[in-house]
Amino acid sequence: MNWKELYQERLTSAEEALKHIPDGGRVVTGHAVGEPAYLMTVMAENKEWFHNVEVCHMVSLGKDEYCQEGMEGHFHHNALFVGANTKKAVNDGRGDYTPCFFYEIPRLFESELPVDVALIMVTPPDENGKVSLGVSVDYTKDAAKNAKIVIAQVNDQMPYTYGDSFMDVSEIDYFVEHSAPLPELKPAVLGDVEKAIGANCASLIKDGDTLQLGIGAIPDAVLLCLKDKKNLGIHSEMFSDGVVELVEAGVVNGSAKQLLPGKMVANFLMGTKRLYDFVDHNKDVAMYPADYTNDPVVVAKNDHIICINSCVQVDLMGQACSESVGLKQISGVGGQVDFVRGASMAAHGISILAFPSTAAHGKISKIVPFLDEGAAVTTSRNDIDYVITEYGIAPLKGKTLRQRAKLLISIAHPDFRPGLIAEFEKRFHCTYEA
Repeated sequence: MNWKELYQERLTSAEEALKHIPDGGRVVTGHAVGEPAYLMTVMAENKEWFHNVEVCHMVSLGKDEYCQEGMEGHFHHNALFVGANTKKAVNDGRGDYTPCFFYEIPRLFESELPVDVALIMVTPPDENGKVSLGVSVDYTKDAAKNAKIVIAQVNDQMPYTYGDSFMDVSEIDYFVEHSAPLPELKPAVLGDVEKAIGANCASLIKDGDTLQLGIGAIPDAVLLCLKDKKNLGIHSEMFSDGVVELVEAGVVNGSAKQLLPGKMVANFLMGTKRLYDFVDHNKDVAMYPADYTNDPVVVAKNDHIICINSCVQVDLMGQACSESVGLKQISGVGGQVDFVRGASMAAHGISILAFPSTAAHGKISKIVPFLDEGAAVTTSRNDIDYVITEYGIAPLKGKTLRQRAKLLISIAHPDFRPGLIAEFEKRFHCTYEA
């Protein structure tokens, strides 16, 4: 049987395909923009078919009907990264959070978290009977490889990407055709604070460096400040529209990269249609699973990698919480520590935690004497390299606790420095001198 006949034989409706989810089974869904939202909506609409099904994923951009109130007994969410739409379920007890470094998540599906059903989204098959996972390879490919049953939403609006993003038609049990636009995340609005942070970060970036950065105001502000750089590369867990602008401006070409020169490497993508059109059939974009892109050993092969991430709080020792507010889980570790450690291992790597000095419209300092009670230490004080706010740069690597505290106070918001100085003098039994 050729692949076209096999595809037609396995083509079915969402309802028929989803009936193969077993009671008490574990369902792993595609990640972020690659989430098969149609399949998940149909699954939730027919909740009475399902009993005690665990739904496991990282970021979700859909409606997540399955984890709303009233779904108890049918579905239970296991978050590998708590997203905006699922954090209420987790913090209300209708879901759970499993901490794990991003690069290790694909490995979980081989052992600790066996997969009964993978729900994924793919492109239509190419002339060789291969579908592309498009903007979501990350853990999605490994979940599908290890699943007992694979159900794919075939979406002709999914970009076709290269790298290690392909699956053969024979590896998928059920195909459900459903065309839908991909979710779009509009670029953030940049204020003076974000622009100042971007300029501070950009001052550490040199021609020929390779960048890891995410999505949001800070990465966008950094990219805005790089128009005068040359031969930059991308090796990141994800990238967004700002990178497209730098490619078009000739700033990003990957020519100086040691690993996969000329390729923009990522494991998932989020942005606007401009980004999705840019990566579609673009052989300069290489999508790989997270156990490759985020493996610190692989990251370190980029000798001049600059990793830029953010956090919720940093205490005066340099411990960073990037995923919770006290005991309340609001996100996850993601790939932050993967890249922090990879940059530390690289010959000339730099890792940066960049964030505004305050939150809640200036009412809360993000540089604090102590992390909130119950807060997770995402990046340890041993891993911290540079901390950046709109007030400057604090290089913490190799510094004593006393030196770290002074450097962090110097980049805190002026309104909160007196309280931090009081704690400094109490802790170190000396007078603070700027």
